[in-house]
Amino acid sequence: MSFSHPEVEAFYDPETGTVTYLVVDPATNHAAVIDPVLDFDPRSAHTATHSADAVIARIRARGVTVERLLETHVHADHLSAMPHVQQAVGGTSAIGARIDAVQQAFRSIFGFERGFHADGSQFDHLFADGERFRLGSIDAEVLHTPGHTPACVSYRIGDALFVGDTLFMPDSGTARCDFPGGDAATLYRSIRRLLALPASTRMFICHDYRPGGRPAAWETTVGEQRAHNIHVHDGIDEAAFVAMRTARDRTLAMPVLIIPAVQVNIRAGAFPPPDPDGVRYLRVPIDVL
Repeated sequence: MSFSHPEVEAFYDPETGTVTYLVVDPATNHAAVIDPVLDFDPRSAHTATHSADAVIARIRARGVTVERLLETHVHADHLSAMPHVQQAVGGTSAIGARIDAVQQAFRSIFGFERGFHADGSQFDHLFADGERFRLGSIDAEVLHTPGHTPACVSYRIGDALFVGDTLFMPDSGTARCDFPGGDAATLYRSIRRLLALPASTRMFICHDYRPGGRPAAWETTVGEQRAHNIHVHDGIDEAAFVAMRTARDRTLAMPVLIIPAVQVNIRAGAFPPPDPDGVRYLRVPIDVL
């Protein structure tokens, strides 16, 4: 794999702590958008596109060609704006191939309609572990990094690594593992796979919740994570990590947007089909999550 240096622009959404990325090959002006956010008010169930529109405006201002719209996993913290971005600027939508496992786990929880297909077909492309593609002239690779969810993937695009929720900034640690299909031991092994990459590899995280009220941050390196990540720095073995992660997960509340987010995100950002009255509805399972 050739080693190239894509340009990375970050768009931070303070409401959900999510970072969307615009990744550009400067040689060709070809681009990818990673983890776009749809604004959603849980009190009124109203949607808006301010966050995604900022990314779209930047794409148009730069005159780049969007080749790919990439999701790192089925998010529980925000709703995906992938359909809105795709309609505006194009691009092929994609996620990891194990999205089917997440769909199968949640379709019964949310009582999806009979015609829902739990096979990932809502996305244009499903990435296998180790699959390679190109962003313009830059080589890219997909790494299956399960543990937070079965479908999590990380994207290595040149010297930039986009890890989703697998890792946070070093002072925030690692993803939770108590969602359906999550597993702390699996997450540890996924993280060690990422931390085996060159220490200088730029690492971009998907969420930052500003611990201690510090300014939002989203870029680190493999070397910094190995030295300083509070949950999984070098010297922390699998047993210690699993014990810590399992105990910590028992104390965590469910994410505020998990019920609407999962229902929408496993449909590639689409809402359920409308009822006969023309209204689209989301379902709230009682005493399940």
